[in-house]
Parts: sequence; structure tokens; C-alpha cells
Amino acid sequence: MKPSPSLPAAPAEHVSLRTWIGTFGAMLGAFMAVLDIQITNSSIRDISGAIGASLDESTWISIAYLVPEIIIIPLTGWLTSILGLRRYLMITSVLFLLCSVLCGHAWSLASMIVFRAGQGFFGGALIPLSFTAVLQMLPPSKHATGFALFGLTAMFAPSIGPSVGGWLTDNWGWEWNFYLNLLLGPALLASIWYGFPPEPARWDQARQIDAPGILLLALGLGSLTMFLEDGTRNDWFGSTYITRLALVAAVTLPLFVLWELRAKHPVTDLRVFGRRNFVLGSLINVSLGGAMYGSIFLLPLYLGTIQDYGASDIGRTLIWGGVPQLFIMPLLPWFIRRFDIRKLISFGLLLFGASCLMNTALSPDFARDQFRWSLLVRALGQPFIMVPLSTLSTAGIPAGASGLYNMMRNLGGSVGIALLSALLTVRERFHSNRLGEAVSAYNPLTQERLVALTAKFTAAGSDAYTAGRQAVGMLDATVRREASLMAFNDCFHVLGLVLLGMIVVALLCRPTKGGGSTAAH
Repeated sequence: MKPSPSLPAAPAEHVSLRTWIGTFGAMLGAFMAVLDIQITNSSIRDISGAIGASLDESTWISIAYLVPEIIIIPLTGWLTSILGLRRYLMITSVLFLLCSVLCGHAWSLASMIVFRAGQGFFGGALIPLSFTAVLQMLPPSKHATGFALFGLTAMFAPSIGPSVGGWLTDNWGWEWNFYLNLLLGPALLASIWYGFPPEPARWDQARQIDAPGILLLALGLGSLTMFLEDGTRNDWFGSTYITRLALVAAVTLPLFVLWELRAKHPVTDLRVFGRRNFVLGSLINVSLGGAMYGSIFLLPLYLGTIQDYGASDIGRTLIWGGVPQLFIMPLLPWFIRRFDIRKLISFGLLLFGASCLMNTALSPDFARDQFRWSLLVRALGQPFIMVPLSTLSTAGIPAGASGLYNMMRNLGGSVGIALLSALLTVRERFHSNRLGEAVSAYNPLTQERLVALTAKFTAAGSDAYTAGRQAVGMLDATVRREASLMAFNDCFHVLGLVLLGMIVVALLCRPTKGGGSTAAH
């Protein structure tokens, strides 16, 4: 949306402790909101069992959070212009905490979907509001530091989400995936109340509501997100339900763009995409979201299906991709002040891409110890993308446009997970067919293997007929496992190549000063 004339002018270079406390509070809110996207992944079986939902139905626990979250993110600039940053942060934080408590008390799938939708709607606003807090409350010279704090929420939280969720579920119960927010809630509310100056509400701007734009945005993004999240499970365009979602998204999103470009008071100002760095940065941001959330989708799935890891074991493996970032983030403002930001982004993309390619030689023996090194490389690379990219992309944009920028990463996550899920299915089927052609009853090697397996089961006490059936079953399971391993390898190949390709996009951006962005206020 257009910058509000009543927003405060850029503050002086000195930043008071009170302002830093408020900024920290906004970051804490974003951290909690991003953490809640992933925290239920490793405990979804426990949650679905407790509320009487099948594993297929339990996917709605995630979808119910993601759809409202993606819808509200681009609307936060408009709502902030009406309510003021402090008031909006307080309102959405209180309601987010309330919905978290209700999720822990859910008694059925329907109640969980309603409460998770509330969590996503109110928690989703906390993500761009923390970004807006950096642009609005800190001077340009401190933006790199603010973005480093924001990077911790956007990249560290997803990395540790499955680990935290698995540990809480095993030790305290699945409900603590949601009650955890109550432990952090008092610090969140107190720091926002103390750290942000009060602003008067501007209710007159509510009369300029862009109702058609909001409706088109909600229908378009909601349909697109549900299409991406539910497509693989419903056979994509073989399902009438998925086809209708695709049609709604295909119609409403272009109409939304056309409407917003012509509206007198647009709910979000799409003209920022006319800025070279913003549009190229958003493209990298989409790819980053796809790779970040996509890898977090692939790794637990691999560890659970191939290695038969439980929630705690998955968490202990993935923690190597999160904790190292804590030591890198504080150093990034120093790097940004001294190096070409485009080269820092390229360096981060190179490391992240390399970490994905390190996972393209998966085998039955590839587990926790082998993933440790690729996760460490990823943890080194991700911060060098997120923080410099935020600095480069938001230079000169209105603070209210931060919602669009953050939406790109989350939307990229939905797109990435959907495409990887489809690719995994297609490539597993492809490799299974190819291996099935080689593993033929007429192949001497196959016959030799079946004889050896049959002898093994016979020696274990099975009769000849049962041993033969068991040998065929084991050979079939081996073929399926190998096909799955090859499919996972293909997915990591794609992620690595996409990230390496984004290096070219980063180098096409215009250089900007490393001292921070000069966002209009």
C-alpha cells in the first residue's frame, strides 16, 4: 500500500534501549509464528490420533494454519496504517496466544482446524510486522542488525521446529507444541507494550477500504495455497475439487493484480514490483522459501520412511541445521558493511545449493551422522542469503510493502513443498518401473538372489512355500526402497540446481550500500 503520511520520520542514528526492546518483542512474535508452521510436523501422528483424525485428514492441521497466514501477510500494511504498529501488534499477539491455548484443547479435527486457522491468521501478521518494525523504528544504519534478528526468526525457527516439536511430544505430550507459546507470551506482550510508542488509530482510513481487492486476494491466495498443499494427495487435476481451486486461483489472482493497479486506495501497492531489486529479490526469496521449507519437508520424510526414525531422532538430526545459525547471525551486519551484498547472497546460495547436492548420494546407510555435514553447510549458507537479501530488496520501499516481500517466501514454501511432493511421487514411480524391468524372473541374477533369500528364510524355520513368498516380498521391498532413495536424490538435485541458478539473479541486482536500506517512511 502507499506509505502513510502520518508514519513517523526516520529516527535518529542513536537507538534507545527501549526501542531495541520493542524490536526484540516484534522479532519474538515472528519467531513464535514461524515456529508454529513446522513444530507439528514431527508429532502429527500423535495429534491426529488424539483428535480422532486419519493421517490423510491430519494434513488439514497444517493447511488450516498456512492458508490464513498467507492471506493476512500482504494485508498487514493496510491494517497497520489504521491501527498503528503498537496496537496491531498487541491485538494480534493476544489473539494468537489465545488460539494457541485453544489448539492444545482441541477435541476433534473440526475444532483443531478452526483454532489452527485462528493461529495462522493472527500469527501470520506477526511475521511482516516484525519486518515493518525494523524499517519503521530503526535508522537505515541499523537495518542490517534488525534484519539479522529477523533472519533468526525466519530461518532458525523452521530449522528447529521439528526438533522442538518432537522433544515436547515425547516428554510432555503433543499439547505442548501449542502451550509453548504461553511460556514466551508474557515477554512478547511486555516488550511490545514498553518498547513501541503509542499511535492514534486512524479510523478514517478504514472508510477507504479496498473491499474488492481484499476479497480477490483472499480467494486467490487461499485457493492457490490449498491447491498446492492438497494437490498431490488428491491426484491434482484428476480431482474435481483441486481443479476448481486451480480455476478460482487462475481467475481471481490476475483480477486482483489488475484491480490493485487501478484502485484509488489499493490494499497493497503492487507498483513496488517495478523496482529492479525488489522484483529480483522477491524471485530469490520465493526460491529460498521453496528450498528452505522443501528441505525441511524432505528430510523428516526420508528419516521417517527410509530410516524409520521417531520424532526425537528426527529432531536430533535436524538440529545441526539450526543451532550454528545462532553464531553466524550476529556477524552479518559486519559483513554487510564491508562486502558487496550481492556477493554475500551469492556465497550463501552457493553453500545452500552445495548442501542440497551433498544429499544426492542417499543410501540405506545415509542417516544422522552423514546428514550432519550437509546440515552444517546449509546452516552456514542460509544466513548469508536471508539478511543481505532483505537489505538489498527493501532499500527504498515503503515499510508497508514488507508484507508482500515476506509473502513471497512463505508462498515459495508452499509451492516448493507441493512441487517436491509431486516430483517425489513421479520419480519414485519412474525408478520403480525401471528397476522392475531389471529385476525380472528371467534374469539369472534375480533368480540367484531369490534362491539365496529363500534359503535364508528356510533356515529360519519357514516351510518352502512360505520362504518363497517371503523372498519375493523382501526383494519387492528392496526395489521400492531403492526407487524411493533415487527419488529423494532427484529432489535434492533439483533444489541444489535451483539455488545455484539464483546466483545469476543475485548478481543482476543493482548494488546498494551495505549500511542498510533507505526505506521510505
